Amino acid sequence: MRFRATVLVIAAVVIGAGALFAVPAVIGRLGDDPTTPAAGGAGAGGAVPSRSATLPQSSSPSASPEDSVPTLAAGPVEYTVDGFAAWALLDRGTGRIAGSDNLSETSSTESMIKVWLVSDYLRRNPEPSAQRLAQASTAIRDSDDDAAQSLYLDGGGDEVVQRMISMCGLTDTSVARPGWWSYTQMSPRDAVRLGECVKNGTAAGPTWTAWVLKEMTLVRGTTADKDQHETSGGGRWGIIDGLPDEIVAQGVGIKNGWTSIWADGNWHVNCLAVADDWVLAVMLRYPAEHGLDYGANVCRTITEQLVRR
Repeated sequence: MRFRATVLVIAAVVIGAGALFAVPAVIGRLGDDPTTPAAGGAGAGGAVPSRSATLPQSSSPSASPEDSVPTLAAGPVEYTVDGFAAWALLDRGTGRIAGSDNLSETSSTESMIKVWLVSDYLRRNPEPSAQRLAQASTAIRDSDDDAAQSLYLDGGGDEVVQRMISMCGLTDTSVARPGWWSYTQMSPRDAVRLGECVKNGTAAGPTWTAWVLKEMTLVRGTTADKDQHETSGGGRWGIIDGLPDEIVAQGVGIKNGWTSIWADGNWHVNCLAVADDWVLAVMLRYPAEHGLDYGANVCRTITEQLVRR
């Protein structure tokens, strides 16, 4: 969204933008992450196309045709991205994380982190005012920057991010620019851990977890210009578009993050989705001229290839 893009230009100039410039993504093998925490645990098109890669089949057994309820499971994925791309899939039954070979590499969270800002506030304030609850809702549903910023400051600024790292068992996440939640650096591996942290109740606590997950199912708005505003924007796209109706009907929660950052000339696009059986995250950086739909379509494409029946 445009407001954060302006802010992050300043931040990148201060700390040096070199680390943010995208390079051709090389997506390698799929494998299990050896550092994955136990399931349910709280500690826990392109102008310069990159090489595409076919990931080998997961060792997990696939569902038979008779098992009519679809789900997501690790398997072969093919995509080409002009820039950085990485993804991770958490199996909530086993706690195992699979994904691209660069699933531990980081990018800025942008609005994806708002689901934590909301959850952290509600856990610490189990009887919020009507105004605060409205802020929490619009921060998720409409990706409202001002609402998220208010909750972030109430929680102590960067202390909010540090609590996320500690409580959710994140190993690749850091405060990259003090005072800016959107610039937090996170990997897809940590993004699915964050999703699990919300899903299992650690993030928002017993009183508000169901509410947060419900709000995540109510995210609204598209990538269209009419739905994108200076400090808020439509965020119902990406992973959710790659899921069959049967999965969406089960109640999939999402929270995306997206900003076109002038400092490095790239869109930073992240897609996060949480379901009963899995958590999926896709994180991207690519040249701004490709537009937001480019990233949304990559998230959709990866998701479609992970659907199993």
